[in-house]
Amino acid sequence: MSDRDFQEQEEIFSKVVRAGRRTYFFDVRATKAEDYYLTITESKKFTNEDGSFYFKKHKIYLYKEDFQEFGDTLKEITDFIIDKKGDEVISDRHQADFKKEEAIAAQEEPTDPDHTSSFTNVNFEDI
Repeated sequence: MSDRDFQEQEEIFSKVVRAGRRTYFFDVRATKAEDYYLTITESKKFTNEDGSFYFKKHKIYLYKEDFQEFGDTLKEITDFIIDKKGDEVISDRHQADFKKEEAIAAQEEPTDPDHTSSFTNVNFEDI
């Protein structure tokens, strides 16, 4: 098999999803028996201290016998997340105005040292 034949076999069908620093590759590949399977690759870009960058990749191999259960489970889980949290992205990486709950709580706390609404003075002689 020539390099060209191997390359054509590797590129049966592909789709790319770019998501910030992550890129997802959905690639259809062929087994030795010429049946198809899916690879899903997550590629995440990282930067070294010197400014150069590198990628970390994670790959899942998904075979036809698992498509139905995998698809059903993925749909069930994504529906659960959307049902519970909605489809709005709430993230410090995705929203410039995102404030963590701790930061919001700290901002709402009074700065007056004489303020005693959140503190109860206890006299130990009363115990």
